[in-house]
Amino acid sequence: MLRLLQRFFRLTLLLLIASPAFAWNAAGHRISAMIAWEQLDADTRAAVTTLLHQHPDFDRWQTRGKGVDQGLTAFLEASTWPDDIRKDQRFYTAGVEEPTPTLPGFPDMERRLDWHYVDHPLNPAGNLQSSPGKIDRQLEVLAQTLWSRKATPSEQAYALPWLIHLVADAHQPLHAASRYGRDGRSDNGGNALAIINPYNTRHPSMNLHRYWDDLPGPPWLRTSRLESAVKWLTERHPPPASAGTPTLWLDESWQIARERAYPPGEESVPTISAAFHERALEIANRRVTAAGYRLAGLLQHLLRGAKKPRGTGTNDPPAPRNVPRETESSP
Repeated sequence: MLRLLQRFFRLTLLLLIASPAFAWNAAGHRISAMIAWEQLDADTRAAVTTLLHQHPDFDRWQTRGKGVDQGLTAFLEASTWPDDIRKDQRFYTAGVEEPTPTLPGFPDMERRLDWHYVDHPLNPAGNLQSSPGKIDRQLEVLAQTLWSRKATPSEQAYALPWLIHLVADAHQPLHAASRYGRDGRSDNGGNALAIINPYNTRHPSMNLHRYWDDLPGPPWLRTSRLESAVKWLTERHPPPASAGTPTLWLDESWQIARERAYPPGEESVPTISAAFHERALEIANRRVTAAGYRLAGLLQHLLRGAKKPRGTGTNDPPAPRNVPRETESSP
């Protein structure tokens, strides 16, 4: 009983720490995943389903998702899994909690909170050499794991949900940037900036990061309503001009964060205006949609090798080409 109470208080403390919040809420991740699924060819869908079936939480995903298509259900549930494990007591937060027993199929039980973001400074007060967060590096590592013929199915099954999730995270502007005050302190991607959001009548007081996370829709968005949201978005937002690379996606997010993500003015607790909200909604819709298209292209590229026997071909994906930066135009 004492151990349970201690774990509860550690988890409560963890949730109160000003650390990066969930990048896009569950709706944003499911939207990007559904868009990607609709773009995948049959072979890639089959390869994805085979890998996810080997994930230790596959049966949990089927129970929770309650879908008819097991592959799609697993894909959608996997898209939120790296956020879901933040509240899962099988897992622990390194440096805050004691390690939990490693269960079969997992490399370890860490929540890996620093994989979700990279805090590149938006102003000179920040130190580029000490930007926390690992999303830029982890996207490359996870992609390499899926491509490699040397990786085990268990390693690939663990990497795939993370890759699905982090591609979407990379398109959330405040997961690529932070403002620094004159005292050198970071606002943790807007987590430390309180705002008033009159467009959320239930919880108008929130931080800027959560405001951006919630823009794609309510976290309970599923089934036919999810399908309708995806149809609406893909009809209005075609695939981006360039598929790009993780570096490009994060650079786009950083540019948006610098120019568009923060409310104008010098108020200590700014109020979101109608004009800002309309523009932010347009940006968020475009970003979650682009993430879906880009995820599909990435998975089809990486899993092409799944049809080749192990030990044939190269183990290294082609070096990504430099592509022009996609600019954000005013809505």
